[in-house]
Amino acid sequence: MKLALRSLAASALLAAIASAAPVVTVNNTAIDSEEINRVLMEGTQGRFSTLPEEKQQELRNRIIDGMVSQELIFEDAKKSGLMNTPEYKSELADVMSRIEKQLAGKVWQEKELEKITVSEAEIKEYYKQNSAEFVEKEKVHARHILVKTEDEAKAVINRLGTLKGDALKEKFMEIAKAESTCPSAPKGGDLGYFAQGQMVPSFNDAAFAMKKATMTTAPVKSQFGYHVIYLEDKQEAKTLGFDEVKEFIEQRLKTQKFETHLRDKMEALKKAAKITYAK
Repeated sequence: MKLALRSLAASALLAAIASAAPVVTVNNTAIDSEEINRVLMEGTQGRFSTLPEEKQQELRNRIIDGMVSQELIFEDAKKSGLMNTPEYKSELADVMSRIEKQLAGKVWQEKELEKITVSEAEIKEYYKQNSAEFVEKEKVHARHILVKTEDEAKAVINRLGTLKGDALKEKFMEIAKAESTCPSAPKGGDLGYFAQGQMVPSFNDAAFAMKKATMTTAPVKSQFGYHVIYLEDKQEAKTLGFDEVKEFIEQRLKTQKFETHLRDKMEALKKAAKITYAK
């Protein structure tokens, strides 16, 4: 199920960065957001969105500066006639000969993948046989205030202890923004939803023992310091329905079939070819 969630998250991220709005124009050449985002995702191996916000901005600025420099160099090279020199043409031909095989291999695989089909019956059978895979663990949505000492945490609890309902939540968020040492502070200590086992044990156990719209009555210690936790929501464990996971199952089965198809195809190509290894 983790793979399914990662796939959904990746799809959402790709949709979010798909717009190609111009970010910078070098003379008459526009460099758009899609091109910049592609470089960022490739450079961080798809982990760009997990970086701290300030690191994201720093990296984005460096990439934009580099792309502007690259465009200026390219324009100067064209003006100077460098691209008509024998040296450039020779190196270009060498690069193109290597890319040609790589590109052909990529498109070939895409075409072979298009031949693979998965039936509705196969998808339903997989769902039936692997139902445990689609059980979503119990989740909670929590906020926290992280401080260095137990006394600081107790002081926060005392300040909030008489409040309930929306008043408790609003004041909790206010204190989190002003005093929490966690990066979640600007968001009012919001940690979003997390499943059993995702947080450090002491924090995890405390959060999952709480009732919705309540706050811990004692500080929770971890290696990061002392936490005061507010539980915003709790979702019980559930089995995802067939329609919710149908697309994921189809893609998994298609990938499995494709791997088998690819092995068989390569074996057939090798048998039909004359391959001689040097001794």
